[in-house]
Order: sequence, then structure tokens, then C-alpha cells
Amino acid sequence: MANVSVIQRHAHLAGAVKLEFVNGREGKIAKGVLTAISNTRRGSGDAREEESTAIQWTLWGKQAENAAEYLGKGSHVNIVGRLRNNNYEKDGETVYGMAFTAEEIDYLDSRAESEARRNGGLGAESGTSSAERPAPAASTRKPRNARQPAHADA
Repeated sequence: MANVSVIQRHAHLAGAVKLEFVNGREGKIAKGVLTAISNTRRGSGDAREEESTAIQWTLWGKQAENAAEYLGKGSHVNIVGRLRNNNYEKDGETVYGMAFTAEEIDYLDSRAESEARRNGGLGAESGTSSAERPAPAASTRKPRNARQPAHADA
């Protein structure tokens, strides 16, 4: 089974992170699910089109708990993870599916924007520039130069 690395940049969340606790090997573990939407613009002038891509990501452990606490509908993120083939047999037929698992998330909103968004505000009144945006204390950020382009692992 091959895993494919997936990078979703400059995405915004379609809704709140859905958090639940499931039984794991070492007791209860947090499982979070979020849907991130990215917009891609193609062409120029009058022929310019915008295409939206929504990906439902699964997060685990502390990463899921942090996402549920710090992210809300409209939050801006970069996500790096993996895509896995998730096929199974049901009633003699193959059901085809894909599973996206987040390995790291960059929180792109400032703390003030994040709090305003979760409290129902737009977050624009915070006055914080993008250069001053801090990540949550338990972020899963890696240096940007450590990222590799999407590729298949065989």
C-alpha cells in the first residue's frame, strides 16, 4: 500500500473541528476531523476561473485537541499530510475510498483573529499584521524549507 504526501496551502475551514475520543492501544485518544477548502485560480483576464477543493482531514492525539481548541470555521491553515487508499469489500463488491491524515498544521491566523472568529466576529478588527501571527504553544510546525513537494512513496 502506497502513501502519497499531500500539501494543502492557504486553506480555510468549512466548519468547526469535530472532536471525539476513541479507544486506542493505550486508552482513549483524541480524533479530530476538519474540512479545509483551498481555492485555485486559473487563466487570466475574462477567462480567469476559480476552482475550490475541499479535503476532509483526520487528526490524532494532541494535534486534534489543539485544532479543536484554536481553530474554528473560516480559520486559515496550511496542512501537510498523507493520502491513503482506503478500499474495502462489502457484500462481495469493492468500495473505493481515500483517507487523508494530517501530519502537521500551520495556524495562519493570529491569536486575536482566532479568538474573534470562534466568538462570532470577523477577526479583521484585531489590527495584527500577518508578520506578527504567533502559532499556538503546542503547534506542529516545521521549518518551511523542510517540506517536500507532493510525491508517491512506493
